Amino acid sequence: MIRIFSGAVILLGFLGLVLLGNPGIYFLVLVLGGLAIYEFRLLSALMGYRAPGWILFPLGAYLAFSGTLLKAVDIQVVLSLALIVGLGAFVFAPGRRQGLGRWAMGVAGAIYVGIPFDYYLLLNATHEGLAWVMSVILVVVATDVSALLAGMRFGRHPFAPAISPKKTVEGAVGGLLGAILVMLVLGIGLLGIPPWHAAVLGLLIGLMAELGDLVESQMKRLAEVKDSSNLIPGHGGVLDRLDSVLFPPIVVFLYASLFHLL
Repeated sequence: MIRIFSGAVILLGFLGLVLLGNPGIYFLVLVLGGLAIYEFRLLSALMGYRAPGWILFPLGAYLAFSGTLLKAVDIQVVLSLALIVGLGAFVFAPGRRQGLGRWAMGVAGAIYVGIPFDYYLLLNATHEGLAWVMSVILVVVATDVSALLAGMRFGRHPFAPAISPKKTVEGAVGGLLGAILVMLVLGIGLLGIPPWHAAVLGLLIGLMAELGDLVESQMKRLAEVKDSSNLIPGHGGVLDRLDSVLFPPIVVFLYASLFHLL
């Protein structure tokens, strides 16, 4: 009941902010991105190289808005500052033995969380942008649900047992089929794109959703924890809920831009 209630509250809050338009969406990016980066910092400490917050949070925030609100700020200048100031500071900071690893973890965490949110905002800024964003999220949900149901019913062969022992090949295939089917419906009925493009996008979203889930599972295994945090009652952490939705907008935007679908 706690899991259902907290999930319903989050869903209603998400929809409410999305319906407010860009201000609500920007606020959502700040909150979800900030919490995800906070959890990544917790995981990084458990993995042996605590990401410095003074690199992680500002760089992550910049990258999340680098294609929209902060488009005028040159990304090469920002990354150059992160390189010189970040590595330079660790020459003098205590514990400089871990300096390079901590700096690398900070930059990696900012990219891991910030870049996907940037692509969601880029998608949202296009014609029918909200429809594209919601389609990506719905297909990711379809992937997760289809993989779970197929794995429970037909699962026999382990898939990446060293990372996530409960996942099966049959579940992964079921997730991809579910993603393609839902994207075909949304692509034709909502986005107005050709069926074969919708099928390819569904496959890409499904693959990226499953890859993102495995990536976060690997992080938690290295950190030796079950959840990224306990921020969401009954669900674990924000990263546990976002892991599957981080990679898909990148491939969707690049594919849709290449074939002029946006």
